[in-house]
Amino acid sequence: MEFRHLGRSGLLVSEISYGNWITHGSQVEEDAAKQCVQAALDEGITTFDTADVYAGTKAEEVLGRALKGVRRESLEIFTKVYWPTGPGRNDRGLSRKHVTESIHGSLRRLQTDYVDLYQAHRFDYETPLEETLKTFDDLVRQGKVLYVGVSEWTAGQIAQALKIADEMGFDRIVSNQPQYSMLWRVIEGEVVPLSEKEGISQIVWSPIAQGVLTGKYQPGQPPPAGSRATSEAGAGFVSRFLEDEVLTRVQDLKPIAADHGLTMAQLAVAWVLQNPNVASAIVGATRPEQVRDNVKAAGVKLDADVLSRIDDVLGPIVERDPAKTVSPEKRP
Repeated sequence: MEFRHLGRSGLLVSEISYGNWITHGSQVEEDAAKQCVQAALDEGITTFDTADVYAGTKAEEVLGRALKGVRRESLEIFTKVYWPTGPGRNDRGLSRKHVTESIHGSLRRLQTDYVDLYQAHRFDYETPLEETLKTFDDLVRQGKVLYVGVSEWTAGQIAQALKIADEMGFDRIVSNQPQYSMLWRVIEGEVVPLSEKEGISQIVWSPIAQGVLTGKYQPGQPPPAGSRATSEAGAGFVSRFLEDEVLTRVQDLKPIAADHGLTMAQLAVAWVLQNPNVASAIVGATRPEQVRDNVKAAGVKLDADVLSRIDDVLGPIVERDPAKTVSPEKRP
């Protein structure tokens, strides 16, 4: 396993991190989830990403139990706050009340005294940004959070947060967690240049485009049984990539992967790691073999010719519009 600094901070994270969105507490049984976590640990993954909302808070509980007994100092545990975790009007968003209550719930479920990174899961238009950043800063000073980050924020929102933090002496954001893959490159135009300038890393989710970049989805054919496209939780996210033109072009990536002795999934993960602003690529798994396959992308170097071949194959199907990074105008 290779390691990279998270932004300009001194924190090192594994290039491949393990995430449990749509898996732990929902798609897979707990024994299988524990086997996947153990496989991640065995392969040298030290960074684990979750969120309070995943599986209605159950994902954090499963991860906490799976990591029990592992030396806490050897891990980097990340979680997030924003989406609803209860029926109340204040059980959502980035208000001082919800952030404070959510971190306490996350720590309890994860069975830890602190998280290494606490992330605003979306931008909250209904809470003053100063309030959210002050609350995050308070949690850092209390030792419950070591670093703070965001997820799916626009460049303008990140810049606004940095300005407030600098003016008020708060801990600065060290990371952003966006969707990023060969097919979804909306951060490249604005978020990445700002982040490079300001010392912020990307921790990217869906580097395999919800499994589409494995090549298992065939044009003109129904999704394979048991795939994310057939699950209630994952179908909405993967559907945008299931057009025949996309699937046909993805099939054309197979010779490129084969030429370099990589599986399609390894090529996809290695591709996002070629971006020096990416600190870690989050992979999920329903089986330990998937973890063991994905980690082989760590340390892989793709030369400019390979990257150019990939661009030529994918051509017009790549999404690059920065406006695709959105947060709800009203809390859900």
